[in-house]
Amino acid sequence: MYAVIESGGKQYRVEEGTSLLVDRIDAKEGDKVSLRPVMFRDGEVLVGEKELAGVKVEATVAEHLRGPKVKVFKYKAKKGYRRRAGHRSELTKLEVTSLKAGKKAAAKKEPAAKDEKPAAEPAAAKAEKEE
Repeated sequence: MYAVIESGGKQYRVEEGTSLLVDRIDAKEGDKVSLRPVMFRDGEVLVGEKELAGVKVEATVAEHLRGPKVKVFKYKAKKGYRRRAGHRSELTKLEVTSLKAGKKAAAKKEPAAKDEKPAAEPAAAKAEKEE
């Protein structure tokens, strides 16, 4: 059983017990956070808002840290133009504690029977009554 979650505009594949580094989340160390699932797989694949409505992915914030230093150097040859910069990304380490699929996620909607009339028919019936 695994899920694909979205955090900070990026997607991560997680299982129970997985630890991952994501962009800084506004939560204190030890807090539980809920992550937004994009896909869930437990035998069958669930994708889409309606199917994922009952899926819950929870994680705890293990620590806040900074990534490695990234050095940036720009220059133009023979022009005397040189710029040096750098940065360190603010990161959060998460540990996934639980993946749960609720009842809404497990239930699938049955396709409509071919004998049923389309839903647009009541509007046509109203138009006939007005005439």
